Amino acid sequence: MASWIRHGSRMREANMSVLVLLACLLPLLQALKVSPLIEKVSDHKDFRKLLRTRTNVLVLFTTSASSGDSHLKLLSDVAQTVKGQGTIAWVNCGDSEGRKLCKKVKVNPSSKHGGAELLHYKDGTFHTEYSRPATFKSMVAFLKDPSGPPLWEENPEAKDIVHIETEKDFRKLLKKEERPVLLMFYAPWCGVCKRMQPVFQQAATETKGTHVLAGMNVHPAEFDGLKQEFDVKGYPTFCYFEKGKFLHHYENYGASAKDIADWMKNPQAPQPKAPEVPWSETDSPVYHLTDESFDSFLEEHPAALIMFYAPWCGHCKKMKPEYDEAAEVLNKGSNSPGVLAAVDSTVHKAAGERFKISGFPTVKFFLRGEDTFTLPQLRSRDKIIEFMHSPQAPPPPEQSWEDQPSSVSHLGSEDFREALKKKKHALVMFYAPWCPHCKNAVPHFTAAAELFREDRKIVYSAVDCTRGQNHELCKQEGVEGYPTFNHYNYGKLVGKYNGDRGEAGFIGFMRSLRGRDQEKVVKKKEEL
Repeated sequence: MASWIRHGSRMREANMSVLVLLACLLPLLQALKVSPLIEKVSDHKDFRKLLRTRTNVLVLFTTSASSGDSHLKLLSDVAQTVKGQGTIAWVNCGDSEGRKLCKKVKVNPSSKHGGAELLHYKDGTFHTEYSRPATFKSMVAFLKDPSGPPLWEENPEAKDIVHIETEKDFRKLLKKEERPVLLMFYAPWCGVCKRMQPVFQQAATETKGTHVLAGMNVHPAEFDGLKQEFDVKGYPTFCYFEKGKFLHHYENYGASAKDIADWMKNPQAPQPKAPEVPWSETDSPVYHLTDESFDSFLEEHPAALIMFYAPWCGHCKKMKPEYDEAAEVLNKGSNSPGVLAAVDSTVHKAAGERFKISGFPTVKFFLRGEDTFTLPQLRSRDKIIEFMHSPQAPPPPEQSWEDQPSSVSHLGSEDFREALKKKKHALVMFYAPWCPHCKNAVPHFTAAAELFREDRKIVYSAVDCTRGQNHELCKQEGVEGYPTFNHYNYGKLVGKYNGDRGEAGFIGFMRSLRGRDQEKVVKKKEEL
């Protein structure tokens, strides 16, 4: 009997131990239940190690296990979405170890509303307090680009815009909304969209109550069907709906808020574009050639300037009247220095292929049947006449950035990854040679590279996205416009640089990174 009593007593003690153990493990189990992707940290050394090994970390500090519940549920979904791009960690400042950690990093979540604080760490050091909306979409966008601009819907000035996230929400709006709707289909990176957003916001406020102005980011591939349905071929595209039915596109991209509001009062379909007017061969003093007449024409005319063109080409259209006027002047008199001719390369393709015509207009000078000069500078009447009276070789083409001596490292798809792996900090400019914004940035970027040329851990690099296989590389690196600046740490993409594109901006960015590196060295010595 006594043994049974002792056995029962031991069972009760064991059960109590299990309950105590469960009570101690409950916060940890709660965290695990939220998501195994959220790093639970309580030791200071583990925290420093986390920041050393991860470049993009959002840390939730809470006063207790329960005070972080609402955040942890949301952050579980965020962690799953940004897996591989960012890290989410949790520090409970309410337990003994966590309290020591919070004290060392000087964080006090009890001073915050709800007893929780979100701080972001970048490249091993504190970057910023997370102050954007505590929503899944905003947090994901922030972790994918911590230095990037906020989402359109985060702008308080855009409060009167209806922000649509899914196709289901889009269909629901059209089905239920009785008021007319003007919808802006846009992409976050689109420059024209960014320029028009403030105007669209103001128009939404001015027409509030009578009309609905909405915005929808349809750049992701999941909206390809929607784009096809409403003929979205570029950004932004504006579609006007009444009682759920699409009626018109709105195409005034230079509009003011008043222009949009006035149009909404009396919406009209865009005026049809004037049809292409062919270059009249009968009324023009220019000789119009075909594949068949090309060689015989050159035999008859020892000096000929020939314009290879496409009817749809805007630069060609602009040049046509200048070319016609020059031909009329040159054809007068018996001592003309030469003749002007043109070839529609979209119809007569053999001549274009023979002379490797790759863009329009291309102007070539033929002397005694020989292709002598290609003349990209001849666009105006006076310059054409001047050249024909004194034919000279064109000035040498502008030296490419890559061929100019500088401290910028020019990379391609073949050496991009290997080169960046060797550098702690690399600022890479992805560009196109024809891009005016790129041309403006080149001297500033080059000057910054020159300043850091002796630093073996730092490099300023450039990639010409139009050359060879670089187009695919640029696509892989998230380049959607020129120029794009990416920051890499030992070959790993850290984020985009969206700062000032002057010399001071490029230099200041690198100096701040180097300053953080030095701070880490000092802290490490202090810890030792």
